[in-house]
Amino acid sequence: MNEIQKFENTDIMGKYQKSDNILNDIQNIIDVSQKEAYRAVNTILSQRNWLIGCRIAEEEFEGENRAEYGANIIKKLSKELTAKYGKGFTKTNLYSFYTFYKYFPEIFHTLCGKSEKLLSWSHYRTLIQVKDSVARNWYEKEAYEQTWSVRTLQRNIDTQYYYRLLQSQNKDAVEHEMQEKTYNYQDDKLEFIKNPVIAEFLGLSTNPDFTETQLEKSIISNMQKFLMELGKGYAFVARQQHIRTEKEDYYIDLVFYNYILKCFVLIDLKVGKITHQDVGQMDMYIRMYDELKKSFDDNPTLGIVMSTETDEDIARYSILHGNEQLFSTKYKLYLPTEEELREEIETQKALFYLQQKEQEENS
Repeated sequence: MNEIQKFENTDIMGKYQKSDNILNDIQNIIDVSQKEAYRAVNTILSQRNWLIGCRIAEEEFEGENRAEYGANIIKKLSKELTAKYGKGFTKTNLYSFYTFYKYFPEIFHTLCGKSEKLLSWSHYRTLIQVKDSVARNWYEKEAYEQTWSVRTLQRNIDTQYYYRLLQSQNKDAVEHEMQEKTYNYQDDKLEFIKNPVIAEFLGLSTNPDFTETQLEKSIISNMQKFLMELGKGYAFVARQQHIRTEKEDYYIDLVFYNYILKCFVLIDLKVGKITHQDVGQMDMYIRMYDELKKSFDDNPTLGIVMSTETDEDIARYSILHGNEQLFSTKYKLYLPTEEELREEIETQKALFYLQQKEQEENS
């Protein structure tokens, strides 16, 4: 039973070792398989994005006014590629592919994609935020050698880890603090199936279950019905809509279009008290929607941030500066009041807890 068998045919087979514990063996097989799958997909994804960036750069070089010509190319490509392949080919993403090639022109020694070391595409998308080439190369080296997760890399860039190390007289203390702060970022076994970049590349839809609790799902589902039943012009657009910034992936709980108001209405549900950061995040959503989705004759996008704080269920409307008058004179006529939203949240919470209690009693 203690005899160890090895199979050398593939990376997965080569890493398999039989022991006398079948559960441990199968768990190891699953863990190794997931890691190898994630690595393989990311390698191909990085190669694809680098080649796309290379091709865009070559095309831009042909134009007389390179900057304007390149912008027009990306705008046209984004429209046509999105129509054919769906998500993943926004202008922002195409610019990131182009920047990836510009910042890492020698990352692949040949068009076959051979490289001595290669991080995931999510790592490289994070690295291109760093304009200083010396710092960027250092972060790349450390991320590879120390096996930093993407979240660890992002945090270290945000906190100027490289520059703090250079200036510190006690580098061990700075490094130890970083390791403590990022400890929980380093072991996310669900990264492969949670990563929206991978899901888009494989043509899959991202799984909203990872961003919702049972209570949140119940409230959001019923809030969707509640607004549709108001009869004040609401048309459902999306649920858990994925929004990507340079640094983070976000999910807007509900998106509606009100054809009477002629504007988008975004709704985000928070567990606990609403903070300034929550309102600021909604303002970011509104700006992105106004830039990317709003037609020239649409009114400004409106955001609603709701809270499920146990003692005080509240809702706050997010109105960007300059739109307050429009909200006072027009929006209020077709929006539920804060009190109506509060009562609806409270009702759904009570129903949810009652259902949970009945399930526990019947189990």
